[in-house]
Amino acid sequence: MVKKNLFGTDGIRGIANVEPMTVGTAMRVGQAVARYCRKKNGQTRIKIVIGKDTRLSGYMLETAIASGICSMGADVLLVGPLPTPGIAFITSSMRADAGIVISASHNPFYDNGIKVFSADGYKLPDSEERWIEQAVEQIDESMITPTKDEVGKAFRVNDAIGRYVVFLKGTFPRALDLDGLKIALDCANGAAYRVAPAVFEELGATVYPVGVDPDGTNINHECGSLFPGKIREAVLRTGADIGISFDGDADRVMFADHNGKIMDGDKTLAMCALHLKEKEALRKNTIVATVMSNFGLDKALESHGINVVRANVGDRYVMETMRREGYNLGGEQSGHMIFLDYNTTGDGIVTALQVLSVMMETGKSLAELSGIMEPFPQVMKNIPVARRIVLESVPGIKKKMDAVENKLGRDGRMVLRYSGTEPILRLMLEGESETEVKQIAEEMEAFLKDKLSCMEGDL
Repeated sequence: MVKKNLFGTDGIRGIANVEPMTVGTAMRVGQAVARYCRKKNGQTRIKIVIGKDTRLSGYMLETAIASGICSMGADVLLVGPLPTPGIAFITSSMRADAGIVISASHNPFYDNGIKVFSADGYKLPDSEERWIEQAVEQIDESMITPTKDEVGKAFRVNDAIGRYVVFLKGTFPRALDLDGLKIALDCANGAAYRVAPAVFEELGATVYPVGVDPDGTNINHECGSLFPGKIREAVLRTGADIGISFDGDADRVMFADHNGKIMDGDKTLAMCALHLKEKEALRKNTIVATVMSNFGLDKALESHGINVVRANVGDRYVMETMRREGYNLGGEQSGHMIFLDYNTTGDGIVTALQVLSVMMETGKSLAELSGIMEPFPQVMKNIPVARRIVLESVPGIKKKMDAVENKLGRDGRMVLRYSGTEPILRLMLEGESETEVKQIAEEMEAFLKDKLSCMEGDL
């Protein structure tokens, strides 16, 4: 089995112009994806969609990946800046053989990443990513055989935004519109800066946009879903009925009610799950969350006869569980929501439209609807790490974790996991007592920092 050292939980990611996010590696990834498509689809002419967010390094990486694909005799469809789920949609609707997204999602502008979608618009499973990873290592000049008219071409898809806008509007109930609704909208200076305002305005809303002036370096900078204070301020300043805040590639979304109170992904899941169940549209009366979702989600939905199944962190693991078990709603606390009846991946704009449809159909405000769930006190800690030390090898960690779990009891829990996209160890604790949870989190954080720094010092 090939060791996974390129792909993490959400594609390849790192600092732009530093391995693995270099021009050379990006070109080989393009070549490897072209080889992968030819393996899957035979010797027919291959075409691969490439899209990106608004990062400065996107131009560099887009050119490198496109060059790699064309060198293998495959064609490229360039869609430019477009939300990640929009690229998945374009890949499927244009019957391309694969889609490649150049984005580091919620990370700062100096990072970038590469995600790969299959022909049907779904993220690749681990086994397929490993094949591409191995192909990247095997690429050499002897494999690049196309010459003359067999070399691939690149085409610009000029109507990609229009295609995606039409698709998005089609996910909103045809009998409804947004006339009279005021929306504060934060696009994080990212991939949704043109699409999102167009969708909500064409449906009749009055939109107050912020974060719609990308310059290549301001994506996610003190704006977007990671900085909810921005949308809170916009709601209170404009008197909007709702605030909608995307991350850089618009696959996740956070909301603010008319009072400026923030609603995370868990509350969004709870609200939408109940509405779908009441319409008899929630398959198997079950949703898929992750191990990081608040225990209050389970408690809230249990009283309405809705089950919660938990998957590993990462929207593609949520999706894999949904597809395998036949569910149609899932998501993460971070704001990744998957409405499988509409799209093949997490889509922030689709999620926003579903939330708005619940508001319009029930006649209730977001503040009223979000009252379905009372979250348990939860504390998150992000601990920077130089390397990913196997946690089981940390001296005394099992004893410490057992002691913490005993102290938290049946209505509390602790999750310890490495981020799949950043050099961070994530610690999450929740329980009935906020004071106790905070105290335990601080003790555990100090313990981990001490133990990990000692082990890293042994390098």
